[in-house]
Amino acid sequence: MSATQVIREDKLLESTGISIDRLPMLQLIFDRLSTSCADTVRQMSSSPAYFSFAGVQSQRIGEALGGHSYNAIAGIFHSPEWDSRILIGFDRDVVFTLLEVLFGADGSEPAYKYEPDFPDDERPYTNIEMQVAQAVFELVARNLKTAFAPVCDTSFHFERIETRMDFAAIGSRSNLAVKAQFLIQGLDNCGGMFIVIPQTALNPFRQNLSRVLSGSAVRDPRWSKQIQSKVQRTEVKLSAILEERPISLGEISALKIGQVLELQASPRSLVQLQCNDETVFWCRLGQRDGSYVLKIEDSANYEQEFLDDLLSR
Repeated sequence: MSATQVIREDKLLESTGISIDRLPMLQLIFDRLSTSCADTVRQMSSSPAYFSFAGVQSQRIGEALGGHSYNAIAGIFHSPEWDSRILIGFDRDVVFTLLEVLFGADGSEPAYKYEPDFPDDERPYTNIEMQVAQAVFELVARNLKTAFAPVCDTSFHFERIETRMDFAAIGSRSNLAVKAQFLIQGLDNCGGMFIVIPQTALNPFRQNLSRVLSGSAVRDPRWSKQIQSKVQRTEVKLSAILEERPISLGEISALKIGQVLELQASPRSLVQLQCNDETVFWCRLGQRDGSYVLKIEDSANYEQEFLDDLLSR
C-alpha cells in the first residue's frame, strides 16, 4: 500500500468515525479502569464503592454531552502527548454518594439526593463537593493513564471543573469522539460516570488499539507489579544438606543414643541448599557470631547434574 493510500484511508476513517468493534483494546482499557478505580476508592473508605464498565460508543461531542446538560459535573484534562483534551464526568448523585463514602458514612442514612422541580432550580455545588469531585476526577485520570500504559504513554493534567456541559469544551461539538460509560454504586445508591475522548486523540495509535485481534499478548504493568510483590513476599522453607549417603534399615535399627556418625564431608565440601526437595544453590559452610552460616558459591545446574548422575552409574 502506498503512502498516498494510507493517508486517504486515515482521512476516510476520521470522517466516518472509529469502529469500536475493530478496537478491542478500548473495551479492555475501560474495564481495567473500572477495576482499578474501585480498588483505589476501597482503600480510602470503610464503605465499598463499586465501579462497573457499562459500554463504549462513538458519538459526536455535542451528542455525547447533550444527555448530561443539567445533571452532571465534569473535569477537563489536557494530555500533552495526545495534544488534546478529554472530559471525565459524574452525575450529580455520584458526587453526593462519593462524598458520603469518603467521609465515613456507614449507609444507615441515605446519601443526599437533590430532585428539583425544574433544572434551573438546582443548587450550586458547595466548596467541599467541588473539592471531592476534583479529587476523584484526578484519581480516575491517574488510573486511566495506567490503563492506557500497554498501548501508549500519556499523562492527564487537570485544568478545570465545569458544571454546565455547554461550557465543557474539548473540541468542536460536531467532532467525533469516543464515550465510555460506567456505573458507580455505593451505600445503596448508584449513578453514572462517563469519559469523552476526541477521536483525533486516538487516531495516531489506532493500530495498537486493534492489536488484540492478531493474538498478541498485552502486558498490564500494574497487574505484573502486584503479582511480583505478592510472590516476593511468599515465605519458603530452605534446607541445607551437608552430605547424603544410603543406609539400610538394619543399620538404622542398630543406632544408639550418643553414637557418632562419621561423615565424609570436609570443611571445603559444598552444601546443597534445597527448596521443596529441589537444589537451588551450592554453598560453603562457615561460622559468624557463634552461628553457622552459608555462603552461596553457585546456582544449581540441573542439566549438568543430570549428566553427572548418568556418568556416575
